[in-house]
Amino acid sequence: MEEQKSNRKTRVGTVLSSKMDKTVVVMVERLIQDSKYRKFVRRRDRFKAHDAQNACSVGDRVLIEESRPISKDKRWLVVKILEKAAI
Repeated sequence: MEEQKSNRKTRVGTVLSSKMDKTVVVMVERLIQDSKYRKFVRRRDRFKAHDAQNACSVGDRVLIEESRPISKDKRWLVVKILEKAAI
């Protein structure tokens, strides 16, 4: 069988909080170039992502994928943990 190519957006970020049940807050950092000064500026976005197994902890690098709305703020799923946090 062939794999389906997904049109869903994916992001790689760091887990900031895992205090909620089955939910993590993920910070995604990106560099953009300032239009006037041409300097690269760091921008951060925070996403709430669904973590069904409560496997993520603070500091983990995770891959999240866009999904249907799960709750008022939650529109992302944790696909996999790329790197566990060093304790």
